[in-house]
Formats: sequence, structure tokens, C-alpha cells
Amino acid sequence: MSLPTWLTIPLVMIVLGVGCNRLLSAGGLRWFNRLQRPQWLTFERLIPLIWTIVFIGVGWSAVLVWNQTPDSLNRWLLLGYYLVLEVVTLSYTPIMCRLESLRAGTLIGATGFVLALLLAIAIQPRSLTATLLLLPYLLWSPIGTYTTWAMIKLNPSEA
Repeated sequence: MSLPTWLTIPLVMIVLGVGCNRLLSAGGLRWFNRLQRPQWLTFERLIPLIWTIVFIGVGWSAVLVWNQTPDSLNRWLLLGYYLVLEVVTLSYTPIMCRLESLRAGTLIGATGFVLALLLAIAIQPRSLTATLLLLPYLLWSPIGTYTTWAMIKLNPSEA
């Protein structure tokens, strides 16, 4: 018996998220928490909720693309692309904190945005709804990337 796609894709996303969180070290988190933030960053406590909404959109988009792509090879390639996007996105905090480098975080954030944009272009002919579900990622990712970049100016020794 196999699980339905609408359940399998979110479960894989959750397992990856939990796995990436296990890569975080207490020292890396202390490093990140002591960094200065821009004064305009008044919404920091909402960031986990924002990313939850973003990941729900990405997951739902993946389910739609899987269900609307009849060709098995293309289906698996696209799902693999979603997987790469998630791994890149989830690697932001562990890699940035492990390297203690805001530049690394900025690079990962920008990479995630480019990957999401290319994915949106690739899936648009298959499903407009799946493409629209990537909009939260495409809107939020540049904000997070810009925030990390702005923190470099406030914490030049942590760049």
C-alpha cells in the first residue's frame, strides 16, 4: 500500500525540515542570536509562521505538478527540482550558522530565489495554480535575503 501524493510530499518535506534542524548547533544559534538586526526588522518573530506558509505553498504546488504531469520522467525530474529547492532553502540556517557567515546566508537565499523563479517558469505551462502557489516563496525569499545582506553592514566582522 502506498501513501497518496498529497500526504507523501508533505511528509518528506517535514522529515527534511526536522533533519536540517538537527544540523543546527547551539554555538551557531548563539552566534546568530547575538547579531545586530536592522531597526526595520520588527517582524522577526513572525518569520517561522511566514516560512510555514511558504512551505505549504511549495508543497501544494509540488502535489499539483505531480498529479498534472503524466510523463513519468518529467514528473520525477520536476519533483527532484522541488526537492533541491527545499534542501537549498532549509540549508540557509545550518550552513550560515556553522560557517558563521552572513555572506553564505545571503548567497543561499539568493540561490533559493533563482531556483524558485526557474521552477515557476518551468511549471507554468503545466499548472497556473501550481505556479501561483510559488508566489509566497518568490515574494518572501528576496526579503529574507535582503535582510541577511543588510545584517552584513551592521555586523561587518561576521560577514
